[in-house]
Amino acid sequence: MANTTALEVFAGNSVHALMDELLPQFERASGHRVSIRYDPATLMLERISNGETADLIIINSTAMDELARLGRVVPASRRDLARNGIGVAVLAGAPKPDIDSVEAFKRALLAAKSIACTEAGASGIYFARLIERLGIAAEVRAKAKTRPGGLIGELVASGEAELAIQQIPELMAVPGIDLVGPLPKDLQVISTVSASLFAGTRQPGAAQALIGFLATPAAANIFEARGFEVFPIRAA
Repeated sequence: MANTTALEVFAGNSVHALMDELLPQFERASGHRVSIRYDPATLMLERISNGETADLIIINSTAMDELARLGRVVPASRRDLARNGIGVAVLAGAPKPDIDSVEAFKRALLAAKSIACTEAGASGIYFARLIERLGIAAEVRAKAKTRPGGLIGELVASGEAELAIQQIPELMAVPGIDLVGPLPKDLQVISTVSASLFAGTRQPGAAQALIGFLATPAAANIFEARGFEVFPIRAA
């Protein structure tokens, strides 16, 4: 019989499109219903610090480390699922700028008429520091198109921005744009996606079942199709 109490999940925006595909499969296979809420990691940490909780969280490893330090998650339940980098996207069919080297990437940013990035998302926070490091912060900020979070590639798809900078899975989730490629190796930062039970979860069995489902070979194939690099599948 299906579980009538929904499993409550908090998740980072980078896995939104992925979970849209995987959760219906999990619900059919397990009989559990899932209620999921997405936010940038910084906003999610703020909500949790203000007392919000759920049964399971899927978020980048840095934020997970902080939640473990605060005693809000169960460290023994944690599983690192996949990793991904930050990339650049343009409107579908538009010329793709050269971003293969640090200097080429700088030229592409300076040449772009407008650049979309998030304010509170992990990629946006990193990009703000990166343009300072590259010495082009004033020029980029003058033409930046920002949102607090969400799929920033939508601004390119709608014609509001020429380039989008965000984690690769989030760019790949937006119809109407093309991935140019990842940031140059010397500038790249890799995020690890981790899952863990909240301390005090009401549904530890269902939450653990979802973590196990996300670590199956079938799920790994979908992770990879969505722009992630999965970790080796552990033996049961």
